[in-house]
Amino acid sequence: MNVNSKDELVFKHKTAWKDLKRASIEEYSGEYLAFLKEGLTERKVVNYLVEYLRDRGFLSLDELEEKPEKLSGVTGVYNSRSGKTLVALRLAEDFENGFRFVGAHADAPRLDLKPLPVVEKQGLVLLKTHYYGGVKKYQWLNIPLALVGVVVKSNGDVVEISIGTEPGDPVFVISDLLPHLDRRKGDINDVFKGKDLNALAASIPIDLDKDSKESVKLHFLKLLNNKYGLTEEDFISAELQLVPAIEPREIGLDRSMIAGYGHDDRVCSFAAITALADSKELRKNACVLIFDKEEIGSDGLTGAKGSFWINTLVRVARLLKASDPVMTVNLALEKSYMLSGDVSAAINPMFADVHDVENAPRLGYGIVLMKYTGRGGKYGTSDASAEFVAKVRKILNENEIHWQTAILGEVDQGGGGTIAKFFAEKGIEVIDAGPAVLGMHSPFEIISKADLYETYRAYKAFLEGKDE
Repeated sequence: MNVNSKDELVFKHKTAWKDLKRASIEEYSGEYLAFLKEGLTERKVVNYLVEYLRDRGFLSLDELEEKPEKLSGVTGVYNSRSGKTLVALRLAEDFENGFRFVGAHADAPRLDLKPLPVVEKQGLVLLKTHYYGGVKKYQWLNIPLALVGVVVKSNGDVVEISIGTEPGDPVFVISDLLPHLDRRKGDINDVFKGKDLNALAASIPIDLDKDSKESVKLHFLKLLNNKYGLTEEDFISAELQLVPAIEPREIGLDRSMIAGYGHDDRVCSFAAITALADSKELRKNACVLIFDKEEIGSDGLTGAKGSFWINTLVRVARLLKASDPVMTVNLALEKSYMLSGDVSAAINPMFADVHDVENAPRLGYGIVLMKYTGRGGKYGTSDASAEFVAKVRKILNENEIHWQTAILGEVDQGGGGTIAKFFAEKGIEVIDAGPAVLGMHSPFEIISKADLYETYRAYKAFLEGKDE
């Protein structure tokens, strides 16, 4: 098709705020804010999303295997493993015809408590941590931190811990060195060391043992025992995290942005699940995958490299009486398409030089398509095919969804990865797609409400198969 006008010849990013209804954006943003406040750990994210699905008629795979007759009338199916990964799907046609997948992850950078974290030094109790994921260590100093997670006792009892999440709760703090005494010089990684990320937890001694040199530690453990019935040994079988005790807030006088902990990648997790639940006219089988461990390489039982999600599909195929469930799934994957729901680095006007400005996303301009990630010569990326990128463009344009394109910083400036390549290896066409974020991996990341809403709309149009 020949075109003559400048508007048709030149691709321009367009702000989403001019065309979208503000009321719709605000309504959806309010739902997301409530989710983000609750979803402080991957377990809490998955629990929240499971309840969300159940409220909308989804049943667990375990329930359906016990009573397969319920399958014909069920809205959707979900399956979870270890409370940290989730598969949710809805069927619209024969299983063998493949799926529209949206994949995201529920984990976020944080500080994990070490197996034996409680120490006393100079009359203060400290909680020793090991940072999880890519963090700028200095950003975690002198901010309020909440202790959240689970402890599994030797008898199998699961104890949920949440200290610092409610108004009036005490919080924990990693105290930095005051400027009057700080003469440290050198690389930022040498000045701020991971081994020093230890949080203040108590300072009052207790006279349990007159000869004890750790009376403050004993007091801390006694308080913990009184409240939760725990002993120091129980920390060894715990998953406890220090996360920012900072409530998500609207940013700017125009309230156009949301700041909070864990946008990367809980924003895509929420958008994907809500899009799946809200899809009314499915033309294709639709499936949302929520993973753990993305921030540390996607390894492990609940990461994208694991077999849980494939085994879930095999179980569904078996429930549908496929003659060869494993082969049915393998063939379905090769006919499938996927949006790898993950965030991208928004251009920061104060640090524009680390970006290729023409290929950098901006807040408020819609969902971001990232054809490839990786680093130094595209190492570690799946690099979406031109055919699939064109297919996604068609979906977004025909549904009047605002979108933009990006790469992760200027060439040789940095890099990173997502879960996309692990699904490309299974024969699935895949591209990264999600909102842009400022301050990524910090305790208080920032997104645009418009981008949040357009991400939801994009996932919904894709899952519904509106290009078919």
